[in-house]
Amino acid sequence: MSFTITRRIGIDAGHRIATHGSKCRHLHGHRYTIEATCQAGELRASGEQTDMVLDFGFLKDEMLKHIDVPCDHGMILSIDDADMLSLFCPDGETFGAWHAALGAKVVANGYVATGACRFGQKLYAIVPQPTAECLARHWFDVLAPAVRDRSESHAELIQVRVEETPNCWATFGPGFLS
Repeated sequence: MSFTITRRIGIDAGHRIATHGSKCRHLHGHRYTIEATCQAGELRASGEQTDMVLDFGFLKDEMLKHIDVPCDHGMILSIDDADMLSLFCPDGETFGAWHAALGAKVVANGYVATGACRFGQKLYAIVPQPTAECLARHWFDVLAPAVRDRSESHAELIQVRVEETPNCWATFGPGFLS
């Protein structure tokens, strides 16, 4: 038996799925709803988080830091989407060098978040295409260590759900495949 908590945040962001055979290959946006679910076998016995899995406020802080701040009102693109990324290359820089620098950061960190783009546009680039499935896995990978640290290894992140629309969502967590 275990306890779980779930926290939800919402962001607005643009993306495109470059290889999609239909309308999602076009630049468009969503009002994403992201849910993070944490679990613990027992509630905390003492301290600031007594009788909690993890303080909801702590989980919210981490979700805002790792998802809202870098992504809200920005563009989420694959680092391989060179055609779209070329539109964001700052004036005075060559696209090849700028793209290579972004790519190196993505390889090193799993993503790059920058506002150093043409028009000051906020850009978040990841390796895969920014499908709901890939974003759920990516944000799971980003949030899991933050949850572990913030709970002093008491709680673990077990699921991230990314809703693109009220009718369409994807979920990632370690327990979904047997």
